[in-house]
Amino acid sequence: MTKETPVRPRYKKTMAVLFLASLVVCAVYILYYLETKIPRHLSLVIEQEEELDFGLPFYTTLFSESKAVMLGNESDIAADEIRLKTDGPFCVCANKLGNYRLGLKLFGKLTFREIQVDVVETQYAVPCGVPVGLYLKSDGIMVIGTGQITDADGDQVEPAYGTLESGDYIQAINGSPLRDKEALITMLNRSEGREVLLKIRRDGEEMEIHMTPVEAQDGNYKLGAWVRDDTQGIGTLTYIKEDGSFGALGHGISDSDTGQVFESGEGMLYETEILGVEKGSAGHPGVMAGVIYYGPGTILGKIMENTENGVFGTADEKLRELAGGEAVEVGYRQDVHKGSATLRSSVSGEIRDYEIEIQRVEQNPPQKNKCLVLHITDPELLELTGGIIQGMSGSPIIQDGKLIGAVTHVFVQDASRGYGILIEDMLSH
Repeated sequence: MTKETPVRPRYKKTMAVLFLASLVVCAVYILYYLETKIPRHLSLVIEQEEELDFGLPFYTTLFSESKAVMLGNESDIAADEIRLKTDGPFCVCANKLGNYRLGLKLFGKLTFREIQVDVVETQYAVPCGVPVGLYLKSDGIMVIGTGQITDADGDQVEPAYGTLESGDYIQAINGSPLRDKEALITMLNRSEGREVLLKIRRDGEEMEIHMTPVEAQDGNYKLGAWVRDDTQGIGTLTYIKEDGSFGALGHGISDSDTGQVFESGEGMLYETEILGVEKGSAGHPGVMAGVIYYGPGTILGKIMENTENGVFGTADEKLRELAGGEAVEVGYRQDVHKGSATLRSSVSGEIRDYEIEIQRVEQNPPQKNKCLVLHITDPELLELTGGIIQGMSGSPIIQDGKLIGAVTHVFVQDASRGYGILIEDMLSH
């Protein structure tokens, strides 16, 4: 006779596997929910009650680590810890400027998320939407890549290969700082083929390397590297604050060859004129064609920073007059919601507000400048541009009377849709 395997052990093993699988699924779902629904950071206006709704699908308590940030529920009794309903909002109010923390406890016991809370004064800014020319000088000489050169003997050599990398910034040669490519060429020729010491910056870290320039057939000494010391383009001014500071683009100016954010030392805004619009279509983003007027009398402001969240600096009086408009209240993350909004742009030749729809608000996206998903619905703008086109990056987004963000990217396969950045992320740079 053959022995049959007992049913109960097999049943227990199956149930154990199912239980472990359910734990994994639950953990993945919780992590997904945390990243998409619950912000890591909140800005609260002092003495202003904010209504928040995390829509948590499980029993959770929220606690405040400071009496400066008070929590409330349906009873309107301020507390430092409340149980969150799974289907309703709750209130938060802060009475003191500063930085604080809120925490979320799973089942009232296990802390699984901390939220940084910045309590700020009410802020105002002028939503602009005007095109500007941007010019940036690099902080050091940017290495685009390496390549072969023909030396004085007619041989093909590549001295920089394996030593310099795309995205490096050459800051000095033999201790002498470099301001532009001409200075680099001059210093290499002075070496007459002798070894030089390069001070470079790579991924934010400074280092020194030794290289020997090679005499090329044209008689100049070279490293065998393609370099750049400036960049320029046309973008849209997002806002000007009461103190004259401005923000533009909603994303950094990146090098066209390396794709990296251009590390700038100084820069200027210049007057620009839009000469025409190439309409966007599926697979082919449109573009604003224009000309930048360079000269002392056409400067509109000074660029101080070029970051992943935009270009920032100080506006001249001429730019303030050009932007015009009234200052509006700045809206924060909790003010933004799915639904109708407007986009301000002068792509038609005059500043206009166009209807759009905010389709999604991401709380913790991998890239801050892709926090909003928006859809152009205005027939006039669609007829003029086909949707979002190059040069419209930075166009301010207004919802419920507040400045809440800016356009940053277009969907390549659907020019009517694109991404945006929250204005609070631009303001924090």
